[in-house]
Amino acid sequence: MSRYVEKPLDLSKIKTYPLASRPSKVTVNDFAKPVGASSTLKEFLAGLPNILAAGELAELAKLITEAKGRGRAIIAGLGGHVVKTGLSPVLIDLMERGFVTAFAMNGSAMIHDFEIALAGATSEDVDAVLGSGQFGMAEETGRIINEAARSGSADHIGMGEAIGRELDRMNPPHAQSSLLWSAYRAGVPVTVHVAIGTDIVHIHPNADGAATGDTTLTDFRLLCSLVRGLNDGGMYLNLGSAVVLPEVFLKTVTVVRNLGFALQGFATANFDFIQQYRPLTNVVRRPVAGTGRGFSFTGHHEIMIPLLAAFIATSDQ
Repeated sequence: MSRYVEKPLDLSKIKTYPLASRPSKVTVNDFAKPVGASSTLKEFLAGLPNILAAGELAELAKLITEAKGRGRAIIAGLGGHVVKTGLSPVLIDLMERGFVTAFAMNGSAMIHDFEIALAGATSEDVDAVLGSGQFGMAEETGRIINEAARSGSADHIGMGEAIGRELDRMNPPHAQSSLLWSAYRAGVPVTVHVAIGTDIVHIHPNADGAATGDTTLTDFRLLCSLVRGLNDGGMYLNLGSAVVLPEVFLKTVTVVRNLGFALQGFATANFDFIQQYRPLTNVVRRPVAGTGRGFSFTGHHEIMIPLLAAFIATSDQ
């Protein structure tokens, strides 16, 4: 006999209903389908479960394909890790087929892309060289990028165009693996958005704060112009930038709307290892609140971005 005054509730009069009458979010029609060694890419993707992220990735690819068909802007914002994980060929292919109409980079993405074009390699071992003070001291990286920024400022162009132009002039051995070079040759805008002191080129003796600030400000204003093209069906993808590009993107949205341009009915997506405050707030939620759709995908860039590209390729057939 329990000593408690309160007794267990009697459930004998609970009301139930037939299982078949209940709306359910998952059915066997949504389940994954096994694929064999001879299965096609389209069969593999169709075999993914139509549940949560897999279903949303297919939906995102469909929206990107529709944006291309309607001539809307499809802007990819890139953090450095996307370039370091070898995804430039995938992004260049999407650009060449019209599924990306502009790129926005943080300083890290720009530097890694530049080094890949020049040397076919990037991403130094920081732990191994920081103790000796050698981190970030590659001579060509600092000298050429800072000179290109100074030249771009003199010619009143942005940093992305200035670096792309310099790579085109140099014609380095691995240029075809470079987003900056490929986009410059194709006439596709690339904007670069830096915070002074965050990038290795800022610690080189020829760094010019005025030129850096001028060219990245030009690129901010250019991105504002490009964001106008998101209205009514465009797409903004934030690929791996946790702080700089989400902050920049939010400011472009308010500039465009403040100037009286329509900016409604578009979609955004964030791809990263973990979902963090700024991308979720400044990309996925605030810009499309009440007017569009925001997606968030968690996973390794080197897996998730090729998967998205594969969905786009098959949805365009």
